[in-house]
Amino acid sequence: MSWLSRLPFGARCRIPDDLASVTTRHEGVEVDPRSVGVDPEARDGIWEAVESFYASGIQPAVSICVRRRGRVLLDRAIGHRHGNAPTDGPNAPKALVAPDTPFSILSASKPVTAMLLHHLDQEDRLRLDDPVCEYVPEFGTKGKHRITIQHMLTHRAGVPNPPPEAMDPDMLCDPDRIVAVLCDEAPLWRPGTRIGYHAVTSGFLLAEVVRRVTGEDIRTYLHRTLRDPLGMRWLSYGVAPDDLHEVAVNAFTGLGLFPPVAQLMQRALAIDFHEAVELTNDVRFLTSIFPSANVVTTADELCRFYELLLRGGELDGVRVFERRTVVRSVAEQSYLEPDMTLLLPFRYGSGFMLGAEWFSLYGPFTRHAFGHLGLTNVVGWADPDRDVSGAILTSGKPVVTPEVVYLFEILRRIGAACPADGSGVVGPNAIP
Repeated sequence: MSWLSRLPFGARCRIPDDLASVTTRHEGVEVDPRSVGVDPEARDGIWEAVESFYASGIQPAVSICVRRRGRVLLDRAIGHRHGNAPTDGPNAPKALVAPDTPFSILSASKPVTAMLLHHLDQEDRLRLDDPVCEYVPEFGTKGKHRITIQHMLTHRAGVPNPPPEAMDPDMLCDPDRIVAVLCDEAPLWRPGTRIGYHAVTSGFLLAEVVRRVTGEDIRTYLHRTLRDPLGMRWLSYGVAPDDLHEVAVNAFTGLGLFPPVAQLMQRALAIDFHEAVELTNDVRFLTSIFPSANVVTTADELCRFYELLLRGGELDGVRVFERRTVVRSVAEQSYLEPDMTLLLPFRYGSGFMLGAEWFSLYGPFTRHAFGHLGLTNVVGWADPDRDVSGAILTSGKPVVTPEVVYLFEILRRIGAACPADGSGVVGPNAIP
């Protein structure tokens, strides 16, 4: 890791004077904003906020897709998928990002994994209240016999912090070893009594439940139940080796980490944050199955995933989930309880981070929105009140930096451009 990325005043990308020169879009995809109840100037204002986010220098690449009333309002990208990180020289080979560029969405992967467990429940192949050890008997040691699948989905299992060996890149191709390490851990509190964000651990254990129930790995199950029926090119845990060059390269940007933030991130990830960013570009990470954090997809595909949920589990004539399954997955399971890992109050569903009236991940007045953040400025979400689904994918990985306000400005402008009319199918009045 270059010393440049550790400078206290922050690591930033080179920004061209002409932003149009690094902007790409799919012609003919975006609809007339007025056809979906959006003022054209408001749509342009959203893109201006994206340009400001990019021009801040903390994002080598940004890709955004927003649907309103089921139609594409915005589908564009800006920046470079590789070659313009703070540690790249001015003459480094560069490749422009495009709307169809895949990104590793990191923790925004969690809802994808969660919905596969909900799908198995829908098929009567398990129940979310079943103990994990009913399917993975070796997990039921040291007081973990009380931990249920639902505890895992709602971050109440009590095993939030992975041991460092679980993050060894050489172990990623051997999930049995990772599961064995996690099975030997003792819970930090009695399951169900507290919330602590499980950044890494829950994914491997949920994937193991899927494998024990179906006889196939979770990647295969994802392809069979969701990706292939919807005709998606990416949306998978990792990529094939031949596709590695297509994936946007992540980079540490922004201010250097300082106490207690550095310790907080290391506790959640089990490794130094700079190492974590490097890991996301590692071939072993990008070709393995890391269910909490290595779904690779495009902004359009992640937006379609949320559009599927917004439509009650059916999209383009293909039904993947029953409506009641979706409603239950996004129902509130915790209301602003202190999170013992993130040290912030969050509202959680069963696999989702939920919105709020004031301090919300998805902009103001988004109480019924649901989605998830990904390390660190990745977000996918749906807002039933506004009939909006969206995805913002980024390759810059700042932690504490003032430029995060640009991301929230994008979300604020999307909410302002799309007035709440309660037209979404899965909303506060939805009936399972």
